[in-house]
This record gives sequence, C-alpha cells and structure tokens, in this order.
Amino acid sequence: MDAQIQAKPAWLKKKHIVDPNQDFVEGILKELSLNTVCREAMCPNYMECFARKTATFLILGKNCTRNCSFCNVTHRDPLPPDPDEPARVGKAAAGLGLRYVVVTSVTRDDLGDGGAGHFAATVREIRKACPGTAIEALIPDFQGDEAALAAVAEAGPDVISHNIETVKYLYSQVRPQADYQRSLGVIKNIGRLGQAIRAKSGIMAGLGESREQVLELFGDLRSAGCSLLTIGQYLAPSKKHYPVREFVKPEVFDRYRQTAEGMGFEYVASAPFVRSSYHAGEALGL
Repeated sequence: MDAQIQAKPAWLKKKHIVDPNQDFVEGILKELSLNTVCREAMCPNYMECFARKTATFLILGKNCTRNCSFCNVTHRDPLPPDPDEPARVGKAAAGLGLRYVVVTSVTRDDLGDGGAGHFAATVREIRKACPGTAIEALIPDFQGDEAALAAVAEAGPDVISHNIETVKYLYSQVRPQADYQRSLGVIKNIGRLGQAIRAKSGIMAGLGESREQVLELFGDLRSAGCSLLTIGQYLAPSKKHYPVREFVKPEVFDRYRQTAEGMGFEYVASAPFVRSSYHAGEALGL
C-alpha cells in the first residue's frame, strides 16, 4: 500500500482524558469478561466514552472471519459463541446505568445464522435488565440472509445499524469480502421488517472517495430507507492497513451533514471524530 499521510492536522488532535469513571467501566468489563469495539477497533474516542460511563459491547468474540483493510479487529478463526454472554451484557448495561446501548459484533461467517440468534438473545437480555433503555444492534451483513436479520428484528431493538463504510467505487479495495449492493439490501430489509425500527448506517471519509461518489452513496442509502447516518474521518490503525488518502476538513463534514439532511435523513452526525456509536443516543434525543 502507498505510504500514509503522516502528520495529523490540528482538528484531529485528541485531548488525553483521565477520569475515575474509566476505571469503573474497565472494572465492570473485566468482571463480566466482556469485549468492546472501543478497544478492539482502537477508537480514538474510547477514553471520552469510558469517562461518560458508556461503551459499545462487542459480542461473539474478538476474532473476525473477514479481513477488511481498514479494520483493527483480529482476523483469525473464532471460538464458539459463549451462551452466557448475552446475560452478562444485560448485567453490564444495568451496572453502567445506560439509557442507550449499542451492541455490535465481529463478522461470523462460520455460523449458520451469522450470529443473529446471539444478537437477538443479547437484545432480550438487555431489555430484561434495563426495561427503559433504548437498544441499537450494529450488525454485520449476515451474508444477506433475510431470516437472520428477521431474528434480530423480532427481538425488538429500537435501531438496527449496518455500516456501509465507504463508496461503491472503493469496495473492492476496502471491503473485499463484502458487497455494496448486499449491504444496501440489508438496510432496505430493515425497513421491511418493522416500521418501529429505525435503519442506520455509517461511512468513513478520507479513503480516496470523491464528493460525487459520497453524494451517490447518500442517495443510495436514502432509497434503501436509511434514516440515521454517521460520517467520520478514517484513521488507519497501522501502516499495514489501508492508507489515509485525505484528512477531510471540518467544514467539508459540515457540508456533508447539510446535504444529507436536505436529502431527508432524520438524523446526521458528521464530524472528524464521529463514529457509528459515538453519542449514538442523540439520534433518539437521549
């Protein structure tokens, strides 16, 4: 891969945060043997989120069956699902006092349902432990299996999110084991399964996409019924990952937000440090 841009601009310098809540969150996660995408994906916001006593739970292990060129999650043969994990996630959500819970997973192409049943069980356990809490299931594509998606929807999350990640033009380089149209199909099927469930997606900027390609992507997402959208700067986890092609300026993110809102998205978060689950509850006014 080409050499990455080395120097980060001022708007991508994150202030180091030290807060007692970070130890509190880490303690609950350790006690209940739970993983977070905050850590596994090297999210730049994790210290801030832990300080706010929130985290995004990563279920179905830490090893992914896919090897996307932008992602820091380990590509390795995964272990069998832990049947007690859903109940532990519910207990952690209650212990943290979360009003909005985001649950995501590694991609499990080795499982017949892609892990959908485990997702559904986790949603139900969170509902049991935290009846008034809103829940977002941030799912993989389940290889386009509509029955797997239906199993998650039947558990009753408030939001089902599937990140399309990048423009169609870059899919073969950035997500070689995924498919652009299949991901759009997942989002379209969310709307078919239940009007009460909002469909959400997220994209990264700075991978080499053009403005025209981004606008095409917005149009495709709206046509598929996506109502909630996040847009953030791609930051390569290492020199071995897909290189950063551009540090997109904050004013460009503002224009993307305005354009997306004008196209009918119900909620748009667009800024350099935005990630799919960052302040996710704001989409529902939480």
